[in-house]
Amino acid sequence: MVHRFLAGLFALLISGVALGQAPQSSSAISYTRDIQPILTEKCVACHACNDAACQLNLGSGEGVQRGASKIPVYQGDRSTAQAPTRLFYDAQGEDAWRRKDFYSVLDNQGSQAALMARMLELGHKTPIEPNAKLPKDIVLGLERANMCPLPQEFDGYAGAHPKEGMPLAVTGLTDAEYQTLQRWLAAGAPVEQAPIQPSRSEARQIAEWEALFNRPGSTEALVARWLYEHLFLAHVHFVGGEQGHFFQWVRSRTLSGKPIDLIATRRPNDPPGTDFYYRLMPVQGVIVHKTHITYPMGPQKLKRIKQLFYSGDWHASSLPGYGPRRRSNPFETFEAIPAVARYQFMLDNAEYFVRTFIRGPVCRGQIATDVIRDNFWVVFQEPAHDRYITDAAYRGQATPLLAMPGQIDDVGSILSLWHAYRDKRNDYENLRREAYAELPAPGWSTLWAGNDNALLSIFRHFDSASVTKGLIGDVPQTMWLFDYPLLERTYYQLAVNFDVYGNVSHQAQTRLYFDLIRNGAEVNFLRLMPADKRGAILSDWYQNSGKVKMWLDYEAIDTDTPSGIKLDPRDPKRDFGLRLLQLSASLNASPDPINRCNGAYCSRPGLSEALRNAEQSLSRLVSRPAAGLKVINQLPEATMLRIEGQGGERQVYSLLRNRAHSNVAFMLGEAYRYQPGLDTLTLYPGVLSSYPNFMFNIPAGEVPEFVEDMEAARDDTARFERIVQRWGVRRSHPQFWTYFHDLDHYIQETDPVEAGVLDMNRYENL
Repeated sequence: MVHRFLAGLFALLISGVALGQAPQSSSAISYTRDIQPILTEKCVACHACNDAACQLNLGSGEGVQRGASKIPVYQGDRSTAQAPTRLFYDAQGEDAWRRKDFYSVLDNQGSQAALMARMLELGHKTPIEPNAKLPKDIVLGLERANMCPLPQEFDGYAGAHPKEGMPLAVTGLTDAEYQTLQRWLAAGAPVEQAPIQPSRSEARQIAEWEALFNRPGSTEALVARWLYEHLFLAHVHFVGGEQGHFFQWVRSRTLSGKPIDLIATRRPNDPPGTDFYYRLMPVQGVIVHKTHITYPMGPQKLKRIKQLFYSGDWHASSLPGYGPRRRSNPFETFEAIPAVARYQFMLDNAEYFVRTFIRGPVCRGQIATDVIRDNFWVVFQEPAHDRYITDAAYRGQATPLLAMPGQIDDVGSILSLWHAYRDKRNDYENLRREAYAELPAPGWSTLWAGNDNALLSIFRHFDSASVTKGLIGDVPQTMWLFDYPLLERTYYQLAVNFDVYGNVSHQAQTRLYFDLIRNGAEVNFLRLMPADKRGAILSDWYQNSGKVKMWLDYEAIDTDTPSGIKLDPRDPKRDFGLRLLQLSASLNASPDPINRCNGAYCSRPGLSEALRNAEQSLSRLVSRPAAGLKVINQLPEATMLRIEGQGGERQVYSLLRNRAHSNVAFMLGEAYRYQPGLDTLTLYPGVLSSYPNFMFNIPAGEVPEFVEDMEAARDDTARFERIVQRWGVRRSHPQFWTYFHDLDHYIQETDPVEAGVLDMNRYENL
């Protein structure tokens, strides 16, 4: 009885009655107006997408009502694939999610308040010390166990983790936010539905695009299937569309103009099981940066697709089926479509396609990213110089060898499947090497230069990665050259065919083949180097244990046929990079005087004097090995710098740590391959990571002092601690959320289409 009385008293207090306020009905609080903005401000940074803690996605009313699950999405060691649980896809409505073992965080449990109310109360009554380092016993990041207490288990959780209420280990809710959420929860947590609807202009364009994708005929159906499989991850935005409105391609049982009846298959190339139509569905909920892979559509894009796919003299006499064989070899599945059309479509928006596998679901966690370097540049082969495009006989020989693993997930067959597909891939590399040896020596015209997607920079941030247009940073250790067979295989292996809910066999096969993809891109690039230097360059990329991998798994490279590019024999790779910068200046979307300072001035034009001076000072930190700038050893992978000028002016920079490795040929054992003395920093304007690891806020006038202290810190942790204390924005900083969300505001100001809430799951406790 006493327990029930206290619970009732608590409900009265949080409803405001005991504070002398007028009683508020449930209608007084609007979920859309009052609740979602608080969740977006304080919760979505950790509770969104696949890596939301306990799958509790707080970016929409549907996610809030769905609740939580004890089963993590990312669980690479599971022996059996699990059922997909994609919000808005795999179930509709609260009852359907309960049948999938999601439990409510909103419902009161008899005399107990809702689980969310108790989690928020635990966090609110145990605030953290302002801007202090957090206790070491609070585990954060990917190392944190997936603690997902059921309502009846909350007391045990609170007893064991008294300082781990919500929001977790960060400056919490204001009193007003806390009271608003608790009043809403006490009133039964009503959620009104307010789905995004297309504007008139968007609806007109959607109708045009759906009409194109749903044309009758075998040829039209085959093209539409290929396009759908290449755009299913895209957040489509339209010319003249509403800011913040994005759409996704789906398959529906209903035709255009009718409500979408979604066909939710594990992969976009799984059999739909019924007649279907391609439809564009609005992306609902808060846009988060880590899943926001944008793709533009408009009249010019529509015209381009018709030109590429329907202007030639070709016809599909029949349609391929579905199944493991069709998934494993898209070259065979879509061989009726001219290869030049397929490749050119991907080149036109190459940044989008590379983002799908560099920033998409496959690149989450250290094991996933272990097989790529921390920074490298990407270029593409000109279609007219791609033998797969130009030579039908060669294409016929190559196509059967381009099949990819991962379609059979029998755990006991991992090694045999891996060996079979490795050997098939190496047979292809041997065929390619011999075929290209017959062609004229490759020159600068070998590289595609059609638009600003032609040059890309990749940065790996330990357990995630990002891609940006243009050539950023100093000339990197490695570069990748994609031709069509490699670009298409990479996309299918890491985006279309990758099942984040798959078992250990599927995920191991996917990531092992990723190693072969990287090697293939490097070997393609090596052919641009002088023949007598290729072996030495390759040896530099595969030092120590990498030599074993070269012997076991890779095909021999061409060290005989010449390159048509004349390069400095002392360092041909660097000379290539510098000349690429000169020759492609008009295409380079990311001019970079900070990291590639050629004279006395190391800042961008057009800035105020204060910010120019700040960039000039910051340039002293970049492109220097950690052996001479030892503070690098104390920095995480992706640090954001917020530089404050006069009158509210500010600039945001990404300070990226590039870890050096003897090789990246293995999924495991990365620590044994570090070369920390060779680590460097890259500094570039903008936000180049979806997962900031830390942030400094520095007045422009104090930047020279910040740089001096960084240079002097060396291995002195006490000195670095003083830097963090003075300019760092710790999770406990009173203005943490203001500074953290200002990163997104900066993206909104500089490139609004790309804006989205950033993830703070990897924000470190410096």
